[in-house]
Amino acid sequence: MTSTKRWLLAGFALLYICGASVSKRNFKCPSGCSCSKETIICVGTSQIPRAIPAEFNSLFIEGNKIETITKNALRGLRDLTHLDLRGNSFQCSCENKWLMTWLKNTNATVSDVFCAGPSDMKDKRLNDLPIPPGECISTGKSVVGCRSVLIDNHVLIIVTQLFGGSHIYKFDDKQNKFTKFQTIEIFNISKPNDIEVFQMDGGWYFMIVDSSKAGLSTLYKWSNQPDRNETGFFSYQFLHEWFRDTDAEFVEVDGKSYLILASRSQSPVIYLWNKSTLKFILHGEIPNVDDVVTVKSFQLEDELYLALTCYIGDSKILKWTNKQFIEVQPLPSRGAMILQPFTFTDRHYLALGSDYSFTQIYLWDVETKTFHKFKDIYVQSPRSFTVMTTDRRNFIFSSSFKGKSMFYEGLQTHLDAPLTCDERK
Repeated sequence: MTSTKRWLLAGFALLYICGASVSKRNFKCPSGCSCSKETIICVGTSQIPRAIPAEFNSLFIEGNKIETITKNALRGLRDLTHLDLRGNSFQCSCENKWLMTWLKNTNATVSDVFCAGPSDMKDKRLNDLPIPPGECISTGKSVVGCRSVLIDNHVLIIVTQLFGGSHIYKFDDKQNKFTKFQTIEIFNISKPNDIEVFQMDGGWYFMIVDSSKAGLSTLYKWSNQPDRNETGFFSYQFLHEWFRDTDAEFVEVDGKSYLILASRSQSPVIYLWNKSTLKFILHGEIPNVDDVVTVKSFQLEDELYLALTCYIGDSKILKWTNKQFIEVQPLPSRGAMILQPFTFTDRHYLALGSDYSFTQIYLWDVETKTFHKFKDIYVQSPRSFTVMTTDRRNFIFSSSFKGKSMFYEGLQTHLDAPLTCDERK
């Protein structure tokens, strides 16, 4: 070996040793953990510390609050010989499928890992469970829209996400669960914000509303042509580019079909279904309304109304009159994110939810033909209101963005809150 080659090899070896030394010397022991030369012990953590140097061989995370371990959490720990995970609250669901595989293949000594849930898995050893076959259905934590639809014998769930793509899941009778049926084409979708599903002229459609400046709100149509390998929803028409759309609402009135698109950057626009071209064409707009977050349609006394939620300024109630929507009532609503119509025992209400004040319940007055302030209820940053009715009782569920989601019960002429849901994030 020449002198030059020896110097090069020595240099590479020195770089490798120094690099390893530096990475370990610069490693900062995570908060809540104590670190020695080759061991890390953590208490009171909800996840495995990040960026652990490969030279550590013992990791003690017992007695913490860990429910799942991300797939890359143990990557690079080539010298790991001991891992203690006892006393955690592992959910033995599909999200931990990779961990089941890792436990069966690792050479490290790993403590027994017992399942805390789901209920049918409780107290079973994760190491002993069979690895579930097939692909896991995991929609992640960026879901912005989820709608169900029944088409012929297909039970479908449409899920849109900010990250990881948008997908359609179909219920499989043989497996007794939902499996991925189709990945939605999202060539022109940059930031999905809402889904609107509707049936029109015997066909099924759904709309993904895009809230970015560079995206296109897109209409999809159901096609069932097995001979051409086309069974599913496929992009059909692109609408309303570069307007930061926030919500869509499909309405049928006077024998015609309309699609209303709300936006943060311009007035809501109305599209009319053209039965000749089988496309939506621009019909008009709703003037003097800005920064609309949601649009909801509802019927009162055989008349069609719209509830427009405005984050800045007043929210609006509009009525379909002479082939157009006319404003009939403003509602003060600084910071409003949802204006939801609902009905209890023939009484008609509006729930106006704001990020800055109490949720205001309005009651329809049959004499004045307007909504009057009825009651305030407290829900922190509400995002939706859903009505559930039984034979004897009426409930409204309010989801919260920042605090506790709530159940309220309608008791004749007022609302009470006997139930509180678990906190949702």
